[in-house]
Amino acid sequence: MGYALYALPACSLRFLPIWRRNLLVWKKLALASVLGNIADPLITLIAFGYGLGSLLQSINGIPYLHFLASGSICMSVMMAASFETLYSAFSRMHVQKTWEALLNAPMALDDVVLAEMLWAATKALFSGVAILGVIFLLGIGLHGTVVFVLPLLFLIGITFASLGLIINALAKGYDFFTYYFTLVLTPMVFLSGVYYPVAQLPPWLQGFATLLPLGAAVNLIRPLILGEWPPHPAADIGVLLIYSAIGFYVATVLTRRRLFK
Repeated sequence: MGYALYALPACSLRFLPIWRRNLLVWKKLALASVLGNIADPLITLIAFGYGLGSLLQSINGIPYLHFLASGSICMSVMMAASFETLYSAFSRMHVQKTWEALLNAPMALDDVVLAEMLWAATKALFSGVAILGVIFLLGIGLHGTVVFVLPLLFLIGITFASLGLIINALAKGYDFFTYYFTLVLTPMVFLSGVYYPVAQLPPWLQGFATLLPLGAAVNLIRPLILGEWPPHPAADIGVLLIYSAIGFYVATVLTRRRLFK
């Protein structure tokens, strides 16, 4: 049992029916779900982009509205993936007992965790595409480099979904998620260059910010939306892949321990 608990995830294509099941459930409330996920970043974009943007015309030659929009899409994907792997996944695991029903079928727990991670990333991608459509209407991001944004948004969704599933495995109730949003996600937003350049932070915080997954996401997405190429794409993609791999492994181990102890 000890070896099985800490073994590397053993996943198969059996995750696909679970992913499809979540998609079919989501389709019933798709419009409300997408609107709910983009409401907060959209309000932020309008309030700060036009309000603060009227006082702060540009940052490093970039109009502030463009600077904020290219960071807000990363924040939207982060929040969408996190909400799905926290509140929705917890409901399926603990309240609705959906995971328990799935495990009575020829399904492995590792497949369930993988399906939840990929579904959350898919849903986050939907939210990111919706935000991308809004900023297109504002005349932002109309560049050929935007074609590379979509796969990166999915990778960002995977990253934060894997981290969210760790918290999901540890949570005893919905209230526990407040700590994660307050102590982890919200500070990350302010340290990752969404609202202002990381260069404005003290040097020691700048070094810390380079290790954050949201910081890597902003470093990748912002230049592409502005029609440029990221300065260090390999390093930033590497940061996201490391968080994704370690997060998925830890989430799988903790979920095994929770359900099979």
